[in-house]
Amino acid sequence: MDPVAPDTSPYDAFLLVSFGGPEQPDDVVPFLENVTRGRGIPKERLVEVGEHYFSFGGRSPINDQNRDLIAVLRLELASHGIDLPIYWGNRNWDPYLTDTLAQMREDGVERAVSLFTSAYTSYSGCRQYRENLYDASTAIGEGAPRLDRVRHYFNHPGFVAPFVDGAVAALEQLGRDGHDSDAARLVFVTHSIPDAMNAASGRHVVEGAEVGGEAYVREHRDVADVIASQVAERTGVERPYELVYCSRSGPPQVPWLEPDVNDHLESVAASGVGAVVLLPIGFVSDHMEVIYDLDTEAKATAERLGLGFARVPTPGVDARFVAAIRELVVERAALARDEAPDQPAVGALPPGWNVCPVGCCANLREPGRPALLGSDR
Repeated sequence: MDPVAPDTSPYDAFLLVSFGGPEQPDDVVPFLENVTRGRGIPKERLVEVGEHYFSFGGRSPINDQNRDLIAVLRLELASHGIDLPIYWGNRNWDPYLTDTLAQMREDGVERAVSLFTSAYTSYSGCRQYRENLYDASTAIGEGAPRLDRVRHYFNHPGFVAPFVDGAVAALEQLGRDGHDSDAARLVFVTHSIPDAMNAASGRHVVEGAEVGGEAYVREHRDVADVIASQVAERTGVERPYELVYCSRSGPPQVPWLEPDVNDHLESVAASGVGAVVLLPIGFVSDHMEVIYDLDTEAKATAERLGLGFARVPTPGVDARFVAAIRELVVERAALARDEAPDQPAVGALPPGWNVCPVGCCANLREPGRPALLGSDR
């Protein structure tokens, strides 16, 4: 234990905010109805999409992964003398944010620091969580705890380092399996979003004028640059790499970020490349988009094309990522006390903001919908 425990005042709790997922087959369609509420998607289509979950027993891994993260984070905080109770709330499944905030109020929590299980800037990865927190807090009413959040942590060293080690290990495994690892292609993968959502990501209002935008892609490319550079330094080989996307949804007439990972693998194989390493840098843990879209679909595509295939683990409960969460909490507490703490970051981009600017990552369906954790609320 540290001789002097880090100061985490003014916070008296930590809140993990996540997406949620079904725990059993009967949960799948109701969960998908929560996710797609207001979009007019027919139930039969949801049943079709739910086959991804049914193929894994109707249970998403995300909730268990969050439970594991909470367990190791409790140990991490305690080992540094930090006494903050940890709460967990989801947008789309139990434990719901409203229920969690109600429990926090009952427990006497006055001000909590939160972390979203999404590392990047976008509507779906940040503002939508902020809107849900506003709704939950409003439903609770008087006595609802005041909430802050840590910065976007895509470029925190503790988030990036596990991907570097994982890529090096994956390349070594490809070599042991008889592939030319020096010629392997690095493929960085994240969740696709609509082009319009990317264009609005990070866009905000300064003195009445809109500035910024396209932060989602820019942040991912910066992380990919850092990882590729560090992998080249570790292995002595500079390899081509690309950012690609998975989990596209929505009507086909709406443009989404491309290329799809499977289309990219087709192109890579056609160019004569013999092996690929997939790095799911858009994901904190190995949830459904990773184990289905990458470990199942993309792997099958690679096998059909005769490509050597390796997939790098997500940070999950890696000790460096867990330590990064602790550091982000201490950092955010210092900022709340109007101090100027170190904010470690790798790459060309600065540390992300802790309080979202006015209009940041606008809701394109419901402009003006209120959200917490921003300077416009």
